[in-house]
Amino acid sequence: MLAKLDAGDIRRFEADLDVVTLRVKQFLHRPGEAIDYIYFPATGFCSELTVLENGDMIEVATIGREGLVGIHAMRDGQVAPSMAMVQAEMEKCYRLPVAVFRREIAAGGSFRDLMTRWAYAHVAFIMQSTACNAVHRVEQRLARWLLMAHDRVGRNEFPLTQEFVAMMLGVARPTVTIVAGTLQKAGLITYRRGRIAIVDREKLETAACECYRTGTNLLLSATEQA
Repeated sequence: MLAKLDAGDIRRFEADLDVVTLRVKQFLHRPGEAIDYIYFPATGFCSELTVLENGDMIEVATIGREGLVGIHAMRDGQVAPSMAMVQAEMEKCYRLPVAVFRREIAAGGSFRDLMTRWAYAHVAFIMQSTACNAVHRVEQRLARWLLMAHDRVGRNEFPLTQEFVAMMLGVARPTVTIVAGTLQKAGLITYRRGRIAIVDREKLETAACECYRTGTNLLLSATEQA
């Protein structure tokens, strides 16, 4: 996302950007907390989660190098309504203090335009995901999620536990076993010992619902206008 900005905009806050490494399951913010930093992933990805009263967590969005984590902090005094957790290790992630982020939003220019477009796209993505979770089969939703993960990690094999998948899809772990087994028997993936490999990307796209294509286009269109 940062690569889409004007060089002049980047120079204004370049000295405030830190490069950090984020580990799997690391929480970047929790519901009700003030957001201290904005994260721009360069590798890996993060899940935005809604947390229920009983502690259950359901993914509402996946954020990789096409976006940023912490968009709710655009306005002063805003706290996080959701939880952000690293799902795939970010070997390289740019971190910007929220005060600098808000300063650049107030300054306008390409920075504010890009962040505003992405914020609208992010909301539209969550709306699409909500509809997906309500009407599409678990097999379709898992295929969609695996495609999004594949896009962001940039390699065919990556770690993934049943616990994570169950949380992402809002289903019980035995259901994950059945659904992953179905995709594996069809030759789309292999899944063993907490690692998954994409075997046939083209067939996996066919198995996914329309929401993969729609959601991806929503996010990419926000930055392509820059």
